[in-house]
Amino acid sequence: MFRSLHMKLVMILVLLITSLMTVVGAFLMTSVTNFYISDFYSQMQQAFADVSFVSALQTEAAQEDGAQRVQALLEIYSGTLGIDSRSRNYYILDGDTGAFLRGSDESGGNSLEQTANLLAARNGSVGYDSDIAANYMDVAVPITGGDNHFIIYIRDNRAAVSSLNSELLLIILQALLLGLLVSVLLSFLLAKTMIDPIEKLTEGAERIAGGNFDEVLEVDSTDEIGVLTTTFNDMASVLHHTLDAVENERSKLDALFLHMTDGVVAYDGDGKLIHCNPAAVALLDRAPEDCDYGELFEPICPFSRVMSMRRGDYVEAELAVGERSVELYFAAFADEEAGGVLIVLHDVTEHRKTEDRRREFVANVSHELRTPLTNIRSYAETIRDADGDIPRETENNFLDIVINEADRMTHIVQDLLTLSRLDSGRSEMVMARFAFGDAIDAVLRSIALEAQRHGHVLMHSYPPHLPLIMGDRGRIEQVMLNILSNAVKYTPDGGHIFVTAGDAGEKVWMEVADDGIGIPEKDRERIFERFYRVDKARSRESGGTGLGLSIATEIVQRHHGSLTLVDRDGPGTTIRLELPVSQAEGQEALQ
Repeated sequence: MFRSLHMKLVMILVLLITSLMTVVGAFLMTSVTNFYISDFYSQMQQAFADVSFVSALQTEAAQEDGAQRVQALLEIYSGTLGIDSRSRNYYILDGDTGAFLRGSDESGGNSLEQTANLLAARNGSVGYDSDIAANYMDVAVPITGGDNHFIIYIRDNRAAVSSLNSELLLIILQALLLGLLVSVLLSFLLAKTMIDPIEKLTEGAERIAGGNFDEVLEVDSTDEIGVLTTTFNDMASVLHHTLDAVENERSKLDALFLHMTDGVVAYDGDGKLIHCNPAAVALLDRAPEDCDYGELFEPICPFSRVMSMRRGDYVEAELAVGERSVELYFAAFADEEAGGVLIVLHDVTEHRKTEDRRREFVANVSHELRTPLTNIRSYAETIRDADGDIPRETENNFLDIVINEADRMTHIVQDLLTLSRLDSGRSEMVMARFAFGDAIDAVLRSIALEAQRHGHVLMHSYPPHLPLIMGDRGRIEQVMLNILSNAVKYTPDGGHIFVTAGDAGEKVWMEVADDGIGIPEKDRERIFERFYRVDKARSRESGGTGLGLSIATEIVQRHHGSLTLVDRDGPGTTIRLELPVSQAEGQEALQ
């Protein structure tokens, strides 16, 4: 209840008025009391300072009935002394014993207490001392006349002061009640002018806290509260735009983390996972809740080491996940409140494979060129060192070997140049429509003599009118010739080679099947790789470089076709070539 600003305001006003009236009342009552005390003693001093009055008292006291005569004189001076027989009385006491003799209050005279002033008068001194804490005021004056000794004792019981103070207290209480009523009325007025705008500001702040920035607070005044309301509206507008900008950036970051190919994993300062994007889940091959730092990364890079790194430092490492190679980058991040560890994961599997292929490619090229170069050098040195001592026929045989090895090196270099042009896109394809069947016929005629030399039976079966296709006829025939040449080379003499072709929808196809040595299961996925040969010794003897099928694959892919190894029962190999009848628009001049 007292947490309300309105109630606090009421309580402040009530306490303020109560405190003020209490201070004023206490001041007034104390002032009245002090005034009466001061007035009493001033009146008494003035009366007994009158020499004629004191002399008259002494004269009367010297008489035989001195007490009676002194009383008569005091009655005459009762107005001067302020005697009213109600609150202020006089008493004539014996100067030696202090016994009551006569006075204006017979009943009270016999029960007078021995005050300090009375004791002073009995000792011969005038008692004028005042005690503000006492409930009376008194003066004791010794009077001596002849042999008679009297004490004139005047005592005021402060009845008038108490009555006046009671009246003052009543007035103060009435004023206090009126002030409290005024304070309540003022509190409602102040609540209307001050608290209502503050409550509106509070409601506006609650709406903003709930995400509602549409409503603008009305400015009703130009005072401090009006300025505060205007500032609040400006703050809400700036906050709205800022939150929109932050949300926009957050959406961008979420989209970036969600769709980026690199994985991102973040842990807080206690090693608890706070972020793991889909790429990281895929690279680590586990659910986010299973991505515990201690289990995954602690052996590679301790958490404490990363947290102790300075800004800009990072640690690079590599993690094997199944057959995948993942490169890891560890870095610490920190803000004003907390810090943590950020790990970026990059899939380098293909990069590693490419590096391996490159190294293998360089090794294969070096090996393929070194073998013919070694043979050429050996036979050339033999001819030179013989200095005409070897028969002419032997020398010619050696020269034939040198020429064959040179031709072999030329084929290797030409194949490498062809692959280089295909890889770089500098090998232009001369696209034109031609009959697919005519190309097969041309290749069969060119390979027929080589097949006959090996004693092979070359058979074919395909429709007489195959569709016209769009492509580079010379390149397509090079692919067909490569497939047929391999069938001839790797089929033992006296074998059978069967060529079939046809069309299916928007594609044409050709298959070359032989009953040769075949391809082992473990080598089937790699026969289209560069320099890969199933039987390296036999391939080298037959003049193979291991680049033919790679070149054929590149040419077919640039025609948007496919070159595949067909699964079949029994010995031998079947390779299938598929090509589209037409090329997509804008692709008729493929590079």
